[in-house]
Amino acid sequence: MSTAPVFFWQDAETTGRGARVRLDGPEGRHAALVRRLTAGERVDLAGGRGVVAECVVAVAHKDWLELDVRDVVRTPAPEPRITVVQALPKGDRGETAVETMTEIGVDAVVPWAASRSIVQWKGERGEKALNKWRATAREAAKQSRRAWWPEVAALHSTAEVAELLAGADQALVLHEDARTPLAGLEVARGGSVVLVIGPEGSISSRELAAFEAVGAQSCKMGPTVLRTSTAGTAAATVVLAKSGRWD
Repeated sequence: MSTAPVFFWQDAETTGRGARVRLDGPEGRHAALVRRLTAGERVDLAGGRGVVAECVVAVAHKDWLELDVRDVVRTPAPEPRITVVQALPKGDRGETAVETMTEIGVDAVVPWAASRSIVQWKGERGEKALNKWRATAREAAKQSRRAWWPEVAALHSTAEVAELLAGADQALVLHEDARTPLAGLEVARGGSVVLVIGPEGSISSRELAAFEAVGAQSCKMGPTVLRTSTAGTAAATVVLAKSGRWD
């Protein structure tokens, strides 16, 4: 049996069992026109903050739906909170990274303007790229049926990433020259874990020194070198498994 499709609805946190609600706007049109949902079918509404309203279609219009709320499920925020700092990759590889990291359960993605990043986000181009990352995260969260949707932060400088690492309960930097394997580390089971993924040209010695100065630990994935767009998903998978999030 397939799971119910999920649609964004900003009032999910304030609705109650037995309510009748209308899903309209872009989400309603997609449900009615693209998904062609009809009366009696299951639909979930989520606001991305841990609340999911489980509904049944009562009325299907050409561009909106009326839904009966059968139940409201509240899911606590997962712990530890896992943040991936992602250096800007080339082309659409950033959106691929955001999509797959969202699917596996990462809680926040922080785009980072590393010194060796070829791509630069400036002006309108930067805003457009950030909005693409955020839209990708939202769609991937719906597709993977997440109750808590990841935050995609604004572009961070190296100094801002260092500040983020300083405030984490566990700070990790993936680096191919590190001696400690990520798979061998004990991962925090509460609080916050921040994981830094460098650009294709690797993290510079100056950046690495800045991160280690605030307590970050360097680690490596294994004998092969991964692309920056896949390294975050691979490393976050290890962290999620070792943190107890997948128990």
